[in-house]
Amino acid sequence: MKTINKIWLILATVFTLSGIIVFTLAMNLAGWDFMKLSTDKFETETYEFQDDFENISVKIDTAHIKFLPSDTENAKVICKETKKEKHEVSVNDGTLNILLKDKRHWTDYISFFSLGSSEITVYLPKTEYSFIDIHTATGDMEIPQNFKFRNIQIKGSTAAVKCLASANEDIKIALSTGSISLSDLSARNLDLACSTGNIKINNITCEDDINLIVTTGKTALTNINCKNLISEGDTGDLILKEVSAEEKFNILRDTGDVRLTSCDAEEIEIETDTGDIRGTLKTPKIFITDTDTGRIDVPKSTEGGKCEITTDTGDIKITIE
Repeated sequence: MKTINKIWLILATVFTLSGIIVFTLAMNLAGWDFMKLSTDKFETETYEFQDDFENISVKIDTAHIKFLPSDTENAKVICKETKKEKHEVSVNDGTLNILLKDKRHWTDYISFFSLGSSEITVYLPKTEYSFIDIHTATGDMEIPQNFKFRNIQIKGSTAAVKCLASANEDIKIALSTGSISLSDLSARNLDLACSTGNIKINNITCEDDINLIVTTGKTALTNINCKNLISEGDTGDLILKEVSAEEKFNILRDTGDVRLTSCDAEEIEIETDTGDIRGTLKTPKIFITDTDTGRIDVPKSTEGGKCEITTDTGDIKITIE
């Protein structure tokens, strides 16, 4: 080994050992509490309102938000936040407003240790409200089953959304990167969109349509009843279990399998470019199928609604229960 290489190896070892020693000393002084090393210092603000409101408007950035029933007749909002990421909370014209006031300079984004996150907890005194509108960047959110709204609208960039609250009219959720989870609720229409991420919905009844758009990710539906199911996706599997539509399934996938277990609709259209289409239906159908390179195995029936299945590369196998 050359002398210069030996010198560099010795220096690298010295710097590595020095870093370990400094880190260990720092953690000992901090009692091995990693939060003490964070450059973000959090404080808690509490807002309480006696004013009545029917609508909720939330425009935040990175804070995680959850809604809980209030144990009093007043609404209360508790914000865990930093000094430069304060939230303005107010009730105006029948609307509870939660708005981020971001006072960070570009240098505030440079941090060696940034641990923890802002949190907002909203305590609501009533169980039913008119409209809830949430805009977030990377904050996760949860709306529990205790509440019901006329309309629910959520938009986010990178977030995890969990909703168990029903809506008399529409639930609309659109994310860029994240996950959407809905269960045990009802709505007139359900409109979910996610560019990169997963959609999972369970035990849901929709008076009209369910519309699902996923660019890259898995979509799973279990125990669903609706008028029409429309699902579009580029890359990712679609898994349907005990899903029934009064009128039609309209399913389009570029790359991904479609799996159906004990499903049914008056009319079914499924089209994929690369992916298998397999599963079981509850009632007989008149099958119209086409594949370029795959195998086809479907019942020969002269009764029932139309079931048209097309794939370029993939197998088609459907049975009737």
